[in-house]
Amino acid sequence: MSSLLSHLRRGLGENFRFAFLAVRAHKLRAVLTVLGIVVGVSTVIAMVSIVTGFKNNMIRSFQSFGATLVQFQKYEQRFGPHGPPEAELRRKDLLLEDALALKASIPEMRAVSPERYLWDTDIHVKYRDAETTTPVVAGVGPDYPIANNHFVSYGRFITEADFEHATAVAVIGEDVRSVLFPREDPLGKPIDFNGMQYTVIGVLEKKGRMFGGSNDNFLLIPFTAFDRQFPFIKNSHRDTIHIATVPYTPEQVPIILEKGREILRARRHVPFDKPDDFAIFTPDRMIENFKAITNGVMLAMVFIAGVSLLIGGVGVMNIMLVSVTERTREIGLRKAVGAFRRDIVLQFLTEATTLSLLGGAIGVVLGIAVPAAIKRVFEALPAETPIWAVVVGLGVSISVGIFFGLYPAVKASRLDPIEALRYE
Repeated sequence: MSSLLSHLRRGLGENFRFAFLAVRAHKLRAVLTVLGIVVGVSTVIAMVSIVTGFKNNMIRSFQSFGATLVQFQKYEQRFGPHGPPEAELRRKDLLLEDALALKASIPEMRAVSPERYLWDTDIHVKYRDAETTTPVVAGVGPDYPIANNHFVSYGRFITEADFEHATAVAVIGEDVRSVLFPREDPLGKPIDFNGMQYTVIGVLEKKGRMFGGSNDNFLLIPFTAFDRQFPFIKNSHRDTIHIATVPYTPEQVPIILEKGREILRARRHVPFDKPDDFAIFTPDRMIENFKAITNGVMLAMVFIAGVSLLIGGVGVMNIMLVSVTERTREIGLRKAVGAFRRDIVLQFLTEATTLSLLGGAIGVVLGIAVPAAIKRVFEALPAETPIWAVVVGLGVSISVGIFFGLYPAVKASRLDPIEALRYE
């Protein structure tokens, strides 16, 4: 048994040596042969890395809202540039009264945060000579920090008294603070927001980037002050309030989902045999939808890369057939001195696999390097290379070599030694 293993080991070592000698003897041919495999493997790993990094980043962003978030809104959550369909545009607006009814009727709700956002309006936030025009402006209530898992780092948040009396106070994000108050404490300072004065009472904790943008670029004012300054938003029917809610415990999420749905259906007079005319957003549900989209994109990319691997495999088969023809006399000589058919098959199969493995190794290096370079240049486009993608890339390249090298190897082993020795 040990002598057989020793023989196989020596034979395999010799085959690899001959394979590398063949590659060195025909460098340009070898490079052109493995080019398709390099492109295929590198494309698979690069695309998987980019999509995986993007998916994981988005999932972390969704989870940062809090695993127990349940948000009621007018329109369904969707990705892409397309707006709501006509059926959703005809839905009735959600109202502040709906949020208050949820809070009063569902004891399992720890926090209920009605939120209204300022869209399609020029924003100018000033303090002395400093100005910013980019913050996300929202009218919110006192439960906003708990419902959105976003608390103040110093100062205070909007209170029930601020909410009831439409007090002209504001809580700003770290990005807004760094622009307007780079070298002084913002608390108690007046800022001008589109012609109205608000006093800064708090600064939100820094949360970093989310969904490819900053999650620190906020200006939050009381919901009632927002409606007083921008009554046209309330009456535009383009978008309505978002009602963010969280339970006391994760186990209560299904309870507030069911009770919240029942209360809103009753308030909006939805018939029992009709679907909801409002949307419910939860991080888990959104993550599932997003995973379905990214998995589809990944499969499409893998299919495209598979075509490159197929072309590379055909190239390997073609070059191995040429190699068999060029080395017909060598094959005849080996068979004449006692080589078995399996020895010939193993020799040429090893050469084909070596070519594919070289292409796979180069493809893996490029597949890891390209996403890493993209991540370094474009911070908003994260990339994470999973180990399984590298293993699959190498495994596929070896499989391509074996599959497309098998026919030339078998053809070589079937050559008649006498005819092969006469070959010119």
